[in-house]
Amino acid sequence: MAGVTRPVRVAVVDDDPLVRSGLRLLFAGADDLEIVAEGADGADVPGLVDAHHPDVVLLDVRMPRVDGLAAVERLCSRARYPYVVMLTTFHADAYVLRALRAGASGFLLKDAPPRELLDAVRRVAAGEPILSPAVTRRLIEQVADPVAHDRRTSAAARLGRATGREREVASAVARGLSNVQIGLELGMGVPTVKAHVSRLLTKLDVDNRVQLALLVHDAGD
Repeated sequence: MAGVTRPVRVAVVDDDPLVRSGLRLLFAGADDLEIVAEGADGADVPGLVDAHHPDVVLLDVRMPRVDGLAAVERLCSRARYPYVVMLTTFHADAYVLRALRAGASGFLLKDAPPRELLDAVRRVAAGEPILSPAVTRRLIEQVADPVAHDRRTSAAARLGRATGREREVASAVARGLSNVQIGLELGMGVPTVKAHVSRLLTKLDVDNRVQLALLVHDAGD
């Protein structure tokens, strides 16, 4: 029927059956979201993706055999892959930061309010990766990186390719604002915001908004 869209297809991979059960009950109450596959280990991810073609994969960070970090790195090395959101119980986890750099679209705390979790999945599925600036800042601070100065210098040089207006948009993305919020703050329409973000991704050689935000943080802006 014209005008009818299918639910967002979601796969959940977590070694805790109680977490999977809780998410299943939560998503059952959302008409526009559907859990189509479940797994208990990162090793299950390729098979689940190939068999069920989810739009979004919710992936636990810590699992006994293949953890979420290894799983997201393998998945995001493919030519095409679904959006990946990391699930964690920790507000500051260096593994999550590494997963974001590998290509994950964001992360969620398992104790997040139900509405916030569902809305976050909707945002990711709509191509707007989620990023908590406060948590990301703490993650960055957790990383013991002996070449942090070099990374900052490199990030600042890359960010220098952007125009002044583009840097304003990049800064807003780094603060976790949606396209609508950026438009309201900077006085531009949503299509214009999307165009700026698209140009920034290409110009700064990053894959998504999360990596753009991390680049801004690395540069110290």
